Amino acid sequence: MRRSVQLGLSLLAVSVLAVALGPASSAQEAGTTYLKVRDAHGRPHGGGGGNLTYHGGPVELAAQVYIVYWGQEWMTGFTGGGVSSATAQSYVNAFFGNVGGSSWANSTTQYCQGVAVGTTQCGSAGSHPTNPSNELGSNVWVDTGNPVPSRPTQSQITAEALNLANHFGGVNPGAQYMVFTPSGHSQKGFGTVWCAYHSSSGNLSFAYMPYQPDAGAGCGQNFVNSGSSGLLDGFSIVGGHEYAETVTDPQPSSGWLDGSGAENGDKCAWISSGQGAATDISLGNGGSFAVQSLWSNAFNNGAGGCVIKYP
Repeated sequence: MRRSVQLGLSLLAVSVLAVALGPASSAQEAGTTYLKVRDAHGRPHGGGGGNLTYHGGPVELAAQVYIVYWGQEWMTGFTGGGVSSATAQSYVNAFFGNVGGSSWANSTTQYCQGVAVGTTQCGSAGSHPTNPSNELGSNVWVDTGNPVPSRPTQSQITAEALNLANHFGGVNPGAQYMVFTPSGHSQKGFGTVWCAYHSSSGNLSFAYMPYQPDAGAGCGQNFVNSGSSGLLDGFSIVGGHEYAETVTDPQPSSGWLDGSGAENGDKCAWISSGQGAATDISLGNGGSFAVQSLWSNAFNNGAGGCVIKYP
């Protein structure tokens, strides 16, 4: 994404999902899908695997987004990777506050639940995501009462996602809960192996978003926009990746996956040119944001492909 705000220097980064990351990262747990850091040689990570197929689990029919900025640091303020925490929060809130209802997110509406396992084209069958507008609303909380470890574990991230849900009245099975940690506080593997992930615990679907500028170009900084205009690119590219995957696979990996286990975001991550290349999209009064494309089974007469807008 891009917005008209003045920023200082620095770095960001984006990645692709790893359904099975190797033992190098202690963050790996069953039912967790990772967006890998950008390939050092600039190659996309999507690979083959064919169209997405339905695996019998739920999709998010009327997506809602909840965000927690975990830690006192978000209240007192900090700068990481050339980006201030206040600027980062403004950018993230604007993106998730306006992405619902967009033609970019609309590609999720072609998928569904309640059809036969192995389905690739839902048509009018089953129940579909509706891509509602105003999915974030005022569902933003700065949790200053719970110190952030310098190296939080996945169980601590899960617990904070549950804290977020409880802060807003309990778990909504149709929503996604996003945990953002401040600069210098990230789970092991961030920036070297992966950029973000999404997972679930019971009916709680959540994503973990470390402070993306800490990872620089490996997690999307300046992937679409150069100079100061691209310092925040990673937040919307990586955040959008996890958001779209959660809509179509909120309880990984029971929703929509290809033959290699990749989700709709993984298959299109890190494309820099040609069909499906990452680009800026306008989200009305929210501003302009860098995003990656998403996989569409319907594209190219049902052969599938990466698209920035749908239909």
